[in-house]
Amino acid sequence: MDRNAQLAERLSAIDVRIRALESDIAREGAESNLEAVLIQATHCIKDLLTAYAHHAGKPVPETDDPLEVFRAFVKGDPSLNAVRDNVRELVYYRNCLDMDRADALPARPERMAVRTARHVYLYLYTRCTQEGRLS
Repeated sequence: MDRNAQLAERLSAIDVRIRALESDIAREGAESNLEAVLIQATHCIKDLLTAYAHHAGKPVPETDDPLEVFRAFVKGDPSLNAVRDNVRELVYYRNCLDMDRADALPARPERMAVRTARHVYLYLYTRCTQEGRLS
């Protein structure tokens, strides 16, 4: 399998994970667990950044810290800063949970976390398409 096909497969697998999160939070009366949703959304974003960076030949650290992955992700290409605020948003949610400050979270933070993951997916998928990485 060539590199472009591998990237397309990785993006597709991440899309499936995000769709599952979207489905889970969309169900009527579903109990949301921000902690669990945040972990999954953060992992999806980290995996998106890692897949894109690896395809470009950029080294990315093996870590669960999304900011460390982001720093390696943007190195050498400032145009990739477009996802910075999305990464920071999830880090902010994590910090609110860690400091027991649910009052500082937006309304429906679970939905916002999943939408943030979807936004990063769409941005990187579109960018990959425009750059001919998925052909």
